[in-house]
Amino acid sequence: MRAWESIQKVLDYIEDNVAQSHSPEGLSKIAALSPFYFQRLFTRLVKRPVNEYVKMRRLARACEPLKDKGMRILDIALAYGFNSHEHFTKTFKSAFGLTPEEYRNHPVRLNQIIKPDLLLGYTMIDENVPLITDSIVLEISRKTIHAPELYIGYSAPVSISQQTPPGETTGVDVPGQLWDQFHKQKGGIRGLAPNGIEFAASSMGENEDGAFTYFAGASAMPGTIAYDDLVIWELPVAEYIVCSFEAEIFEALTTSALGKSMNYLFGTWLPNHRLTTQPFSAEKYISTNPESCKMEIWVLPIPVTEQESR
Repeated sequence: MRAWESIQKVLDYIEDNVAQSHSPEGLSKIAALSPFYFQRLFTRLVKRPVNEYVKMRRLARACEPLKDKGMRILDIALAYGFNSHEHFTKTFKSAFGLTPEEYRNHPVRLNQIIKPDLLLGYTMIDENVPLITDSIVLEISRKTIHAPELYIGYSAPVSISQQTPPGETTGVDVPGQLWDQFHKQKGGIRGLAPNGIEFAASSMGENEDGAFTYFAGASAMPGTIAYDDLVIWELPVAEYIVCSFEAEIFEALTTSALGKSMNYLFGTWLPNHRLTTQPFSAEKYISTNPESCKMEIWVLPIPVTEQESR
């Protein structure tokens, strides 16, 4: 068994037994590694120590039952491995910036730590060849836009440290709140194209250090102009690298599947093809119905020169 497969085996075990007590020594036996080497390898591959990872996954799993006001918060805390209401509250607030009670009474979208799929860091695929894992189907291709595409929606600056990489940070999900604003107003927005797809874009612009601009909207008809707080985003004519991926449900599509796909595209596929990208990426929501949840990530590639790679 390869080293990453040993750690993936542990990740699967933790997910199936998230409320149980886990010691590094006990988990190292599942990985068939020495405790010292296991902890070092786990931290390197998962990007956080094993005890912290277990805690963050418990919090992520506890968020869903918190929405049910018929369940006591103490019962939820105990069910997900926390030894008291106070311990759960302190840990939850440290991760998300609000207490479980505040989240229950005023629900907001939260960034959560996702379970990694380490296969994506060690597998290279050719263009137009699907990669199938236990949670997503992913494919990379090239597509050319011959005429600019227009989108209308809302935009806002977002802290990089609080929002990226997807699935590896905690806190309030600012892009998710922007989507909530767009969907709330969508029925009255002028210039939306009939049956147009929804679209998001992230770009580094003139924001203060540590922030990027996030746009959330949908296809606009030709000639549409910005008005009120709405802005226009133009996807220019170019040949793009497109990472398309599917998930079983919409919530997974926009959280864990999106995070894993972005990590694979930017952390594995592009570097191995000696490519970087212009400072923006776009997301197209191709299909969001229960039978077919599919998204695409669009980037403009730039070859890495020999000088840059040193």
